[in-house]
Amino acid sequence: MSDAVEAALAAIKFDADGLVPAIAQQHDSGEVLMVAWMNRDAARVTLTEGRACYWSRSRRALWRKGETSGQAQILKEFRLDCDGDTVLLLVEQAGVACHTGRRNCFFRAWRDGNWVEIAQPLVAPEALYGKRRGS
Repeated sequence: MSDAVEAALAAIKFDADGLVPAIAQQHDSGEVLMVAWMNRDAARVTLTEGRACYWSRSRRALWRKGETSGQAQILKEFRLDCDGDTVLLLVEQAGVACHTGRRNCFFRAWRDGNWVEIAQPLVAPEALYGKRRGS
């Protein structure tokens, strides 16, 4: 499998910082859950472990989705866009995807000249992480 994973990675066009945008989408409903970044190692881990792993630009480290919150993303399919510079992860989301405790990260809608919250948290962030996280 290692050769196949390396071939998959070779097709991805990582940017000058070695990153590629990664969109996580619920595999059966099509709900867009979140957007994050992957470097080559995160993509390799995702492909080999079958669980979403991303690159945290703020922490400058790999993070496996759900490693502290338990809200993991199990990989169903890994897709590459036509230009090779964006990946789409079709996942089975366990619980919520957003660090704010919402199902997805897209809970604000521009309506009538204002940002409106269209989804409330399903879980308190403190319950996910043990303390308050910043946005």
